[in-house]
Amino acid sequence: MTSVNRQIRLARRPVGRPDQSTWNLTEEPIPTPGDGEFVVTVDYVSLDPAMRGWLNDARSYVPPVGIGEVMRAHAVGRVLESKHPDYAVGEIVSGSFGVSEHALSDGTGVQKVDESIAPAPTWLGALGFPGLTAYFGLMDVGKLTEGDTVVISGAAGAVGSIAGQIAKAKGATVIGIAGGPEKCAWLTEELGFDAAIDYKAGVEPAERPGRNESVYKGLKAAAPQGIDVYFDNVGGEILDAALSRLRKGARVVLCGAISGYNATDPQPGPAHYLSLLINRASMTGFIIFDYLDRYQEGIDALSELLTSGKMTAREQIEIGGVTAFGSTLNLLFDGANTGKLVLEVGERTHDSEL
Repeated sequence: MTSVNRQIRLARRPVGRPDQSTWNLTEEPIPTPGDGEFVVTVDYVSLDPAMRGWLNDARSYVPPVGIGEVMRAHAVGRVLESKHPDYAVGEIVSGSFGVSEHALSDGTGVQKVDESIAPAPTWLGALGFPGLTAYFGLMDVGKLTEGDTVVISGAAGAVGSIAGQIAKAKGATVIGIAGGPEKCAWLTEELGFDAAIDYKAGVEPAERPGRNESVYKGLKAAAPQGIDVYFDNVGGEILDAALSRLRKGARVVLCGAISGYNATDPQPGPAHYLSLLINRASMTGFIIFDYLDRYQEGIDALSELLTSGKMTAREQIEIGGVTAFGSTLNLLFDGANTGKLVLEVGERTHDSEL
């Protein structure tokens, strides 16, 4: 077994889209645990849109990743060596281990993974932060009730695909917005969404700049009585279209705004924000870390849906080790992933570009 630990560190803060110059590949010895610590061999790293925000030197819900620091990331791995009473060698665990082949931990924020419920990568998706985000976003922030009409943007992504399935299991009518016919077909044919709108379809000129006619017309057709819950992962013109279709008392859940994460200019606010006033609706942002003390509640609910067959988990696992991190991260911003995007780190057999 090699004694070298390869890691991806932040070399410089990107302007716009991250590129090769954003990252450094470094090598150091595999750490040795002290009392109350253990070392994890990382097998899978989670790729999440929020990572782009962590690269900015700006105030946010967590501090930015520092220049020279290992890139923050949630990951799953196996305990290699332990001097911690609660973690034995060979156990599979998840935690904030970073983009690294091995990580040292004292157990803070670490969760044991039960592969009898689902394989390890699923604990980074449907049973990880994306699934928990979908669950608490819908149930607590969106106040989902049976019979609601629910619209989800970024519906073929890690959070959106789970949110739609939760809503269906709770008796809602679910409409997904995604990019491309293949993703839309997956939503309706495999996940059970009632309708899917392809935001990339159509070439009709917009009635005004920044307006996506496919989404406006799709929402009008699929939700003729309006929207009760809009779960937004995208922002921008798609958020604006959804605001134009709200019903009285609607709840807009702000989970993410990936359409603007790599923008270099300030992004305009939605033109239809007065719909919130007219319809006595609410628009609320939330962060999954607000629910730390309720994670087990969410995991139990999601596990029941998964094991009962009411929910399907899909991971898109990319091969290449830590050196493939940069190129894999950018798949999120290209809309090139379906389901949860995961990087396999375990085998060091590839040397891909960052």
